[in-house]
Amino acid sequence: MQFTLAELAIKFGCELKGNPETEVSSIATLSSALAGDISFFANKKYKQQLIDTNATAVILREADLENCSVAALICENPYATYARIAQLIYPIKSAVGVHSSAVVNVDLPKSVSVGANAVIELGAQLGENVSIGANCFVGENTHIGAGSILDANVTIRHDVLIGEDCYFHPGVVIGSDGFGQAPDVDGYVKIPQVGRVVIGNAVEIGANTTVDRGTLDDTIIEDGVKLDNLIQVAHNVHIGAHTVIAATVGISGSTKIGKRCLIGGRAGFVGHIEICDDVIINSSTVVTSNITEKGHYGGTGGFPHQAAKDWTRNVAQFRRINNLAKRVKELEKK
Repeated sequence: MQFTLAELAIKFGCELKGNPETEVSSIATLSSALAGDISFFANKKYKQQLIDTNATAVILREADLENCSVAALICENPYATYARIAQLIYPIKSAVGVHSSAVVNVDLPKSVSVGANAVIELGAQLGENVSIGANCFVGENTHIGAGSILDANVTIRHDVLIGEDCYFHPGVVIGSDGFGQAPDVDGYVKIPQVGRVVIGNAVEIGANTTVDRGTLDDTIIEDGVKLDNLIQVAHNVHIGAHTVIAATVGISGSTKIGKRCLIGGRAGFVGHIEICDDVIINSSTVVTSNITEKGHYGGTGGFPHQAAKDWTRNVAQFRRINNLAKRVKELEKK
């Protein structure tokens, strides 16, 4: 899609340097951009690429304008503005209309799209402009808010509540049974999982991520949460608004994670703990107890989490252990 710089400046609240009628139709990096491309500058590491770029225009801060010889959109947060412009130039493609092979057991708004072989069960309610991809399943009495998109092969079980403007990538499963087994003398007895999954607005969930329904109470994901691929969210987990979680994280049952947390890939959480707001968890950290103070935490290799500065200092000491052991032996001999 093609837009003038004036259109982009007005829409996204930018100051414009250059010809307002100049058009851009694609986005590229500073080093690879050509005529018709718009790029962005948000990292001083790429200053020389900004100086040398062949882009038609660059999104940047006012302080960096002196190094830009092409047209510019000036704003406080170039990276976020780039993301919004990218959404405009590259809109998400979704199904159009209701495919003849879809099995739809409810009345749908005319603006809803349903892809090939999708199934929508009795009692489901879909808002305006919802898009259901090919081979999706939407269970009984599930509600999906306006503007939400299910990509291909998404499974939404019964009694799930999904807010507006959500996006679920291929292979997502929402509302499968939580892992509840009661031990008995001759094995295990399955515990029925009768809670729901409740998801807020503007939530994005990555490919093959699973969110289990609650055992009795609900599993809850609040507004603006972003989940990467291959994440396991167990029953009765509660994730606070605008928390971002990277790939392959495992969250055990009844864990409560606060708002605006940043969780690195492969981190793990034992069950029945609480993480307060504004916590950063390093990649591969094992969280074994409550975190009650906001801050940056790390730990790996089976060690419990600790403040990131302490973990970094301890890792440095681990590297000296062999030499320290030799010195202790020499001192013991003396």
